[in-house]
Amino acid sequence: MVAELDAATGALLSVWEAARESTTSRLSSAQLRAVMAVERHDGINLRRLATLLDMLLSSASRLCDRLVAAGMLEREPGRVDRREIALHLTPEAARLLAELRRDRRQRLAEVLAEMSGEGRQALLHGLVEFDRVARARKRGTGPVADFRAAASPPVRPRRSPDGPSAVRSA
Repeated sequence: MVAELDAATGALLSVWEAARESTTSRLSSAQLRAVMAVERHDGINLRRLATLLDMLLSSASRLCDRLVAAGMLEREPGRVDRREIALHLTPEAARLLAELRRDRRQRLAEVLAEMSGEGRQALLHGLVEFDRVARARKRGTGPVADFRAAASPPVRPRRSPDGPSAVRSA
């Protein structure tokens, strides 16, 4: 199931990537992720952005420097601590993200239109549940099920060189 899901998500990701390339070709994937994170967390500081993007603080700082130079982000002193920098989208970045979403939704609608109603409902139900569980795992909340272990074939014991009755795990 994991292999089939991995293969099937390739099609979904190709729709996403085609929309990204046609609307945001001047931004790298990392830059786009940063812009989207700032959109979700307006006024975010650099340290939190680095954490969200799983980057070193210095790398996130350079990334933001490039986004400010490209007219995608604005920096302002923090309201509580003037030494802290708050990040905000520029109107150009907001327009770019809106265009990206329109393009992506159009491409998704074209594929969905060729699916059966039952297939569309099953896809939506499965993705909503997947999103809920993945977000809970990321936050460290909710039941943690090791799906990888369940998806892997069982480990068969091998005979030990110490004799037929001694067994060791693979």
